[in-house]
Amino acid sequence: MEKMKVTDRLLAAVSDIWDGYYEHPFVQGLRDGTLDREKFKYYIMQDYMYLIDYARVFAIGAAKAPDVPAMTMFAHECVSILDNEMDIHDGYMGVLNIQQEELDTMPMAIENASYTAYMLRVAYEEEAGAICASILACAYSYEVLARRMAADRPECLDDPLYGDWVRGYASDEYSEFNKGLMAMTNRLTEGISEEAYAHLERIFVDCSRFETGFWDMAWNY
Repeated sequence: MEKMKVTDRLLAAVSDIWDGYYEHPFVQGLRDGTLDREKFKYYIMQDYMYLIDYARVFAIGAAKAPDVPAMTMFAHECVSILDNEMDIHDGYMGVLNIQQEELDTMPMAIENASYTAYMLRVAYEEEAGAICASILACAYSYEVLARRMAADRPECLDDPLYGDWVRGYASDEYSEFNKGLMAMTNRLTEGISEEAYAHLERIFVDCSRFETGFWDMAWNY
């Protein structure tokens, strides 16, 4: 019998947590178009701050990469976050009338700061494979959510406010990034011991729980 890939094992370990994301009222509101605009504005502002540290994690990954292909992946995605993913947020800045002064003065929520501090600690202390795993919890869960939204309620893709969010994370381009990230995670963790896998799973589960906290943070605003 073929041995399970590391990413398959990681995803199986968090299936209940990720199912909970979809049932979260914030995510349901995104899907149905009923989410309060002010909650979404707060989410966008907090996520903008999150992405800055998220890009730093990729930058550290590039420095720790064991070979040129891994270095290229980390470096390319660091630039892609800054140049592409944050474009979605930049567009919402105008739509939601978010001023730069608001971003500069808004404190990072404790849930957000705790999450990014954890990811940065993993980046500084762990090997490149573990860095990939910490990133995957955020990156792939957004694709899973967006594609499920689009499948369950196709009209959400055309929502005048939330449609851009769903389309961006349900796109084939974003999916290709996640496929590459999963392949890199599997390559960098190939042949690890069960003890090393357990440590990797702990990181992945922790990051998945931080994702739940991020949705709670946005909804409770």
